[in-house]
Amino acid sequence: MPLIVVIDDDAGTRLLVSQVLKKEGYRVMTAEDGAKGLALIREHKPELVVSDVQMPLLDGFDVLDQVRNDAELSATAVILLTSLQDRSYMRLGMTTGADDYLTKPFSPQELREAVSAQLNKRDRADAMRTQVVDKAVQLALDEQRHKIGALYESRMVQALSEQWPDSSTAQDSDRFASATVLYADMRDYGLWTQTLSSTEFSEIVQQLYSSVGDTVYLFGAHSMQFVGDGMLCVFVDAADTHSVNHGLRAVRAALGLANATKRIDGYVQKNFAERRLPKFSLGVALHSGPVAFTSLDGLISRTGQTTPVGDTVAAALKLFHGEPRLNWSVAASMQAMRLVTGSVRTGQSARVQVPGRSQPIDALEILGLA
Repeated sequence: MPLIVVIDDDAGTRLLVSQVLKKEGYRVMTAEDGAKGLALIREHKPELVVSDVQMPLLDGFDVLDQVRNDAELSATAVILLTSLQDRSYMRLGMTTGADDYLTKPFSPQELREAVSAQLNKRDRADAMRTQVVDKAVQLALDEQRHKIGALYESRMVQALSEQWPDSSTAQDSDRFASATVLYADMRDYGLWTQTLSSTEFSEIVQQLYSSVGDTVYLFGAHSMQFVGDGMLCVFVDAADTHSVNHGLRAVRAALGLANATKRIDGYVQKNFAERRLPKFSLGVALHSGPVAFTSLDGLISRTGQTTPVGDTVAAALKLFHGEPRLNWSVAASMQAMRLVTGSVRTGQSARVQVPGRSQPIDALEILGLA
């Protein structure tokens, strides 16, 4: 139970206050003057002090001043008792840091209510501080978990990088009634190629292709190939991915690509700051629907390879080239969004008229996972 120190030079008042509080279950210590009371406060550090104002040696205001200026005691609740009817003294008590005051004579019920109010206020403050600390600890644990996860993924990529399947693993007969197509292309491609030499640009492209290839592989892409300055990936449901549908895996890959571009932009700003290049970024489009793979046999240097085709693929390729032009990092069609409803945080929306389609595509900006 909370400890309360009662300070009053009047023995009758001291006895009354201590008996009322003890009946409520509180632990009570008493002192007949301010100096002794202050010594008890410093030694035992009570939750609450009930002090008379007019006392020998140290009056109630002096005790209050000492408590408020002691770093270890400053949060202690203090109720002042006064028989003075002059309201200026009451105001003085409150403006110098008292939490409450009672005017003598007071009833036992008034005393109980005043003490209960101060202790409840303290409990609420303690609970709020605990919540703040708990939140800070949780944030630290989340940050640590993300770092550990990133380290795990890095090691996984290194261990499995040699196993990345090329596009020839998709068979000519592959047809999927439902798949999610991810197309990522580099923004301001022409400006980058004009500003940097072929060797400099090659270094950036190598970093990009390595990073995005590892990312989509980690999230189980069925197929990946590079198309001009962009990358085309197809995600489908398979026996080992039933627990997470292809739409959500594609979203996670898209967000991973957005994070990967931040690292590449850091490299660019460090090595080519004087070129005043725009921020390095990708536009990542997601669209879901039926996808088929067709063989490229007979084309020069394409023997035995396949490529995804169909309206779903065409829509993903053109989403960032429609009107209005989207400046989002990740854009998903409503067909793709239906697969991840409730799992992602979204931003802006738009109806995009893409080239070659009679009907616009309803798109949403994806900001992150829910």
